Amino acid sequence: MTFEQTLIIALLFATMATFIWGRWRHDLVAMGALLLCVFAGLVPGREAFAGFGHPAVITVGCVLVLSYGLQVSGAIDVLAKKVLPNSAGPTLSLLALCGLAALLSGFMNNVGALALLMPVAMQMAKRLELPQGKILMPLAFASIIGGLTTLIGTPPNLIIAGFRAEAGYGSFAMFDYLPVGLAVSIAGVLFIALIGWRLVPARRQEDTSGFDTGTYFSEVRISEDSKAADKPVREVEELLEQADAQIIGLVRHNLRMSAPNPWHRLQEGDILVIEAEPESLASVLSDLGLELEEDVPPPENEQDQEEEDEKTLRPEAAGSGSDEDEQESDPEKKKDKTAGEEILIQELVVLPNAMLVGRTASDIELRTRHGINLLAISRQGRHSIKRLRSTAIRPGDVLLMRGHQQALAGFAGQYGCLPLAERDISVPQKGQALLAALIMAAAIAVTALGLLPVAVAFAAGVLTFILLKIVPLRSLYSSIDWSVIVLLGAMLPVAGAMEATGTADFLATTLIENLSMGHAVLTLTLILVATMLLTDFMNNAATAALMCPLALSTANQLGANPDSFLMAIAVGASCSLLTPIGHQNNTLILGPGGFRFGDYWQLGLPMEVVVTLVSVPMILWVWPL
Repeated sequence: MTFEQTLIIALLFATMATFIWGRWRHDLVAMGALLLCVFAGLVPGREAFAGFGHPAVITVGCVLVLSYGLQVSGAIDVLAKKVLPNSAGPTLSLLALCGLAALLSGFMNNVGALALLMPVAMQMAKRLELPQGKILMPLAFASIIGGLTTLIGTPPNLIIAGFRAEAGYGSFAMFDYLPVGLAVSIAGVLFIALIGWRLVPARRQEDTSGFDTGTYFSEVRISEDSKAADKPVREVEELLEQADAQIIGLVRHNLRMSAPNPWHRLQEGDILVIEAEPESLASVLSDLGLELEEDVPPPENEQDQEEEDEKTLRPEAAGSGSDEDEQESDPEKKKDKTAGEEILIQELVVLPNAMLVGRTASDIELRTRHGINLLAISRQGRHSIKRLRSTAIRPGDVLLMRGHQQALAGFAGQYGCLPLAERDISVPQKGQALLAALIMAAAIAVTALGLLPVAVAFAAGVLTFILLKIVPLRSLYSSIDWSVIVLLGAMLPVAGAMEATGTADFLATTLIENLSMGHAVLTLTLILVATMLLTDFMNNAATAALMCPLALSTANQLGANPDSFLMAIAVGASCSLLTPIGHQNNTLILGPGGFRFGDYWQLGLPMEVVVTLVSVPMILWVWPL
């Protein structure tokens, strides 16, 4: 083994370990790995950013925009209403829901497919009187494996097609993945609907009229007439225990105590940080005469300052002389103007890679700029938080928010949150849903017939969406998950360094001689399983980029069909089913489903066994060695 090979292997192990550690974002880790390769001379400096011009990267960006267009046009909502049953039992309902999720994921971003169907799944859980987790996890898994069916179904498929083209075999066509992917999807959906949903842990067997989002961390203020005023902490804790709530912190004069003395007497103006079930919050507030801190109107001087800030932020609001300005400045007229607007309390789940992640309510001036109050946060796996307004938001958090319906909807769309409530489906413009579906179908057909390269066809589709205003111009770039783009652009040159230094050949030789003993079918199976395990802990696109050189080198040394091994990588990279961190869809259902880290393998492990048993024979049949 040469020095360069030792260096690239060490760097790859460090990169994978950092991915698994999860302390830093995947795109930052990938960019760091690329720069280290450049500094070490493993990747030429002039080729460092060549990956960003790779057709797979361009296509992924285009697919994300087209997926967003299908969502906002209402095309998927119309399809869901026509396909999903309204009165069937769990098996048929899950069969239809998961089948639709798998179908959609073959032609649009699977995170988008899950986000669209999550409200439907919530309603289905309520109708079937099941814990929502038993619907959400099957839905998430079905949307993940559904991406196996087409070239554009998931980023790993595009990466794998790119490696095949660079190896001189030509790119995979749009439906080359279909025979294996369809067999895996059908087997997976059938297993989920008949058996799998029963394996999902039921964390709560209560009435599902509320969402099982776990416990909320809330801040409540002790008012003058509160029953908690002038009482010791211990006595208040005994009262809270009757409502299944507990004190986890006390704030007095901006000083937070995480474990207040039980004999400490509470005073008017103290803020208690409490942990309570969603259904218990109302009883806690009414029984003790408490007020949600973030729902208390700000003091008069603070309110005046907020109005001044608002004028500064929106100069057009500071005009003079108009009737509308006078109306806005008159509190009584302002009250009359907004009296008819409905105030909602709504749960919003934070999507992966949302703009809100890592920011606090204070950072974004939630009350001042958006007119919304953050009442509580539900966070799985955490037993303490800072002040509510200064708590950094994480993916999967469920936020209990209060505000006008329009303000909540605008905030959710701008910052990447999904409402966990029944919603009315509306089509933005008449005929727009059909038009969006036809454009998407045309782009797929042009690619399938070989008339245009996939990146060009889908870029043309994006341009058409913009010209026809299906996707607003202001949403063009915000609809792209740039962390995925950076990850792909950075990892492709790193993967190329594996091949250029002969590291892929060295690893392939080690695998063949020491593990599979030269047996091609066993080698294929080992590569598939290894890819599955890696993608459970690191991004699936990064996994595909790292495993493709190994697959091609292994096939070359065995004198086998490289397509067989590339298909094994495709299947393995699209089966992240054991952990909540391997795929964005798994992260998305963590909070709403009330899941813990170790809950996923109970359905995920049998699913991966089913996938392996079905995919290996199908690969050998469709792409014989």
